Order: sequence, then C-alpha cells, then structure tokens
Amino acid sequence: MTNEPRLNRRRLLQIGGLGSLGLTLPALLRAEAEGRAGHESLGAAPIRSCILLFCYGGPSHIDTVDMKPKAPEQVRGEFGSIATNVPGLRVCEHLPWTARVMDRLAIVRSLHHPMTNHNAAAFTTLCGRNPSKGDLELLSNDRNDPPCYGAILSAVLPERRGLPTAVALPHVMYNVVQLPGQVAGFLGSAHAPFQVSADPNTPDFRLGELELPGDVSIERLDHRAALLRRLDARRRRLEAAAESRIKAGEGAEAKGGGDASGGAAPPLDPCDVYTEKAFRLLHSPEVRRAFDLAAEDPKLRDHYGRTKLGQSVLLARRLVESGVRFVTVYDGQYNGQTANWDAHESVFPRLKDDLLPPADQAFAALIEDLTGRGLLEETLVICMGEFGRTPKINKKAGRDHWPHCYSIILAGGGVRGGITFGASDKLGAYPDTDAVTPADLAATLFWRLGLDPAREIIDLTGRPYKLADGKPIRTLFG
Repeated sequence: MTNEPRLNRRRLLQIGGLGSLGLTLPALLRAEAEGRAGHESLGAAPIRSCILLFCYGGPSHIDTVDMKPKAPEQVRGEFGSIATNVPGLRVCEHLPWTARVMDRLAIVRSLHHPMTNHNAAAFTTLCGRNPSKGDLELLSNDRNDPPCYGAILSAVLPERRGLPTAVALPHVMYNVVQLPGQVAGFLGSAHAPFQVSADPNTPDFRLGELELPGDVSIERLDHRAALLRRLDARRRRLEAAAESRIKAGEGAEAKGGGDASGGAAPPLDPCDVYTEKAFRLLHSPEVRRAFDLAAEDPKLRDHYGRTKLGQSVLLARRLVESGVRFVTVYDGQYNGQTANWDAHESVFPRLKDDLLPPADQAFAALIEDLTGRGLLEETLVICMGEFGRTPKINKKAGRDHWPHCYSIILAGGGVRGGITFGASDKLGAYPDTDAVTPADLAATLFWRLGLDPAREIIDLTGRPYKLADGKPIRTLFG
C-alpha cells in the first residue's frame, strides 16, 4: 500500500469529523496494509469460543502438574504434591484450587518444540508454527509473518453482532521488542485482536476507545457515519462514470478526472471496513455490557481474585459469554524478572509466593464459573506457556528454558476431564509417549471451532498456508 491512500483516509476522517471529535477507535482498527480477507466461513462451529491463558516466561512443568517425586533431588525440587478430586492424579501442593477442578481438566504432558528463547517460542505457541527466522533471541514481528490464532479466526469466521472476533488483554507483551505472535501478520491489522491495555483490577477500569467524548451524542456520531457513507457512495458513482467513459473511448482524459470546467472530481478514498467496525463497536450494547466489570457480583470478583490476572480472566469469561470467539489473557509482563514466569533463579519462592497463587485461583474460578453458567462444554480453555523449565535445577536455585518437553492444561469444549495425555520421561526432559507439537494444538483448536485445519490462507507473496500443519488431538475429546 502506498502512502497516498493513507493520507486520503486521514483526510476523509477529517471531512467526516471523526478526527476533530477525538475518536481513537478507528485508528486502532485501521489496517496498516491490505489484509487478505473474504475467506468463507465453514458454518456453525461445534464450540462457541476459546479462552487462552498464556503464562509468559515458561512455567515449570516439574514443579506444577508433572512432578517427579522419584527423581533425584536436583530434579524433583522442593515442592510436595497433593491429591486432586481425581483418584491417583496429583499436582503441586501450591495448586489447591486447581486440584478441586481436576475432574474437568486434561493435562497434556508431552508438548515440545525446538525454540529455546522467549520470542521464537512465543511465536511458535501463539501461531502454531515455527518462525521462518528460526530461534533468534530478538525476533520481532514481520509484516508477512503468519498470523496469530485470533487473527485467523477473524478472517475466516463471521462476526457476531458487531462484536470483535478476538480480544487480547490486559496488555501487549514485550521482551525488549513486542513479543511475536500477537499480531495479524500478513492478514493485516484489520484482523488483529482488539487489544485491551488497561488493568481490569483498577477501580476506574474503562476502555476509552469505546467511549464518546462528552460533547458527542450517538445522534451526532450517526450523522458523521451517514456523511462518510454519502461520500463513499459519491466516490463509487464517480468511479463508475469514469470507467464507463473509458470504455466508451474517452481514454486517459476520463480516467484522470476533470478540471474546474466541469469534469469529474478526483475520487475520494472509501469509508473502509475499519471505520465501520469503529461505529459498530461504539453502538454495540453487547460490547459495553461485556466490558462492564462493575456489573459483576463483588463476591464473584473476589472468587477470581482481586488481582490483575484474576479480573482479566473474569473479563475473558464475560467476553465469551457475550459472543467473542477468542480471548487471550496474558499473565506476566516484561518488567523485571519477578513479573513473569521466567524463573532462572529462586524458582521455588517465586512460584510459591508470587506466581502460583493468583494463577491457581483465577484458573479454577474460571472453570467453576463456566460450569455454573453452562458454558464450559462450548468454551475451550487452554492454559500454557511458551515452554517449560529445565529438569535440573541450576546454581542459582532456578530452572532455565526447556522447550523439549513441557505441560499444558485444557478444559471445556468437549475435553474429557480428569485425564492426562502423553507422558514425559522419568526426568521430565523429553516426551516418552504421545508427543504433541504446537501445530497439533493449533489443529485441535481450529477443528473444535468447526474449521478444517488443512484449509489454506494466502500471504502477501501468494504463498499458501494451512490454518495448521498438525493433526487434531481427537482422543482428548469424548
């Protein structure tokens, strides 16, 4: 896309009055380049939605849901295990909430991939395929990268009642650069997840993007929208007239438009899909209700935990209940080593005091809440990091990056609860049975949403990509 169309769009917004009204939502929704849209839906999906809880930094599988009590001390670590509500299935002693809902969970203990650094590993797990640049530490987003899950769903599934198809919250993830795997890549930012960058746990939590300035009423906004539509209709008429004259033999003169003597005016840029999305969201009562956490019972908010993570997970439940198809909740932010799961040192106090309690409470509360509302069977929940941690404890009493075998948790969406799938070896180092890749997880996600994982989307160079290169893990589902 050239620079000129972008300038013309800005002029059009100024003509329509949106720029002077201070509305920021169209800018958030506007594509940075032409996306590949128009993919047909395959029909109603078997499940309604998915919530992905992404634990940035890499939780230690050995210290949580794949404990090795018979391994040497330098592997098994300091934590003991507790019984769950599934006989014979035990988890870390610091996961008491999760233990209560184990009958609705499936633990996959054999996920693996080759990416050893956060950026490449995040891309792999959030997009379901390995990055073309390989295992580079400061891998950043590229315009022609494959898209994240939410962007794919935005492109191939129809919108619901003007709601965003995908939402990401409560912040954008960074590791020096913006963590790859969060963007729409070659599909264009028209299909990027709607990004929430506000802490839902703050008393004044609100989304300014969904609010009108004080002097702007819905009626005034409608007037601006109508003006944009009239300008777009005029542009289309002028283009059609110019095309007719060209076909009639008027040639380049008609194509170039007229002058002050009465020829056709230069065509205006269209009122594009991104501004239309802005109007729909601003008008949507479903959107406003979904983001209104103050409407929740304070006791339920307490049940999720009055933390940034807890309230973000509660907001995710509200979003899928309203009809949003895919919500990603990022747990952990690049803001010093104590702010995420990247425990290269002091792994046990970090897990015990900082990381496990809010995650344990919020995750279990989500499972109980979805169950109570009759939403669990139609909502797939995935809890995972970009990799696990080394079996051997290092000299700083921490564990380092380990993508060669780690665990994730699935629930809902038809998952058979109270089971484990796959197994690691006796040290938790490598898959022993039923090895699974992020591509298989991606295929499972799309399959459960009613999409054929072999369906293709096309990048900016014309190269076809399957939605997922793996195979659905069908045995996880009853």
